[in-house]
Amino acid sequence: MNWLQSVFPAGMLQNDQVVNALLFGAIAAIVSAALGYFVTLRGLSFAGHAVTDIGLAGAAGSVLLGLNALWGLLAFCVLAATGVDLLGERVRERDVATGVILSLALGLGALFLYIGTRFVNEPYILLFGSIFEADPAMTPVLAVIGAGCLVVLAMLYRPLLFCTVSPETAAARGVPVRLVGLLFIATMAVGVAEAAQVVGVLLSTALLIGPAASAAYLVARPGLGIVVAAALGVLETWVGIVLAYDSYYWTWPTSGKGWPVSFFITVLALGVYLAARLLHPVARRPGRRSRPSRRREPMHGAVA
Repeated sequence: MNWLQSVFPAGMLQNDQVVNALLFGAIAAIVSAALGYFVTLRGLSFAGHAVTDIGLAGAAGSVLLGLNALWGLLAFCVLAATGVDLLGERVRERDVATGVILSLALGLGALFLYIGTRFVNEPYILLFGSIFEADPAMTPVLAVIGAGCLVVLAMLYRPLLFCTVSPETAAARGVPVRLVGLLFIATMAVGVAEAAQVVGVLLSTALLIGPAASAAYLVARPGLGIVVAAALGVLETWVGIVLAYDSYYWTWPTSGKGWPVSFFITVLALGVYLAARLLHPVARRPGRRSRPSRRREPMHGAVA
């Protein structure tokens, strides 16, 4: 057991910051993975990444006003996601709308950060995350927000899956395809805003896309895929937190300076994704059952 103590310091779970980080990370990972499964299925990966970048402007504006950065991040993420969905019905239109809104938001974010020069650490925390410095009082708030996202996703599950797999058929049967898509992308915006608190604005896509994309290679059933994605997200987040805490005791590159949690989570997400692809080299589309191959029998009397 000595080697375990050399890798994972004793008393780690007695640290309130670590316990809070584990709870915080689990909430964000579960919500992000559940939403991310449909994000990958609907081809919204670029929009999911851009929404958090857009949210940076709102977070910087909140910090400038002396408010908690989470509220501005949530507001701008939801507004941006709603605007992207309303302006772009098709994939190409959605990408163009995302790019236009993203450029405007980045300009606002740069302005807010330039004006708020007295805030030194906030921009770094917003961009790359600092889960060990998260306010414990925000954990119940994030738990309520995360639970709300999961409840909305559960209510949208069947119509959302129907609209994703066959939007034309869903519309023909009276399903409000645009409304379902709008509600989902707004819920996704709230989820990625939570993930940004763990790994930062720039790397929040790791929790949104990584576990969900890995689960899509491992299982074909959507319901089970969401469960597997959530489990992978929590595992990657917790292992990343443990490694980041342990890195304070590493002697390279400098002793007493820990590595960021976001680095470990992104590396783990990439590693799990590559492993899932190696285990299943043939990609499978979630929500679709594989059709049996039809072998055409040679016609009688045919010349070889």
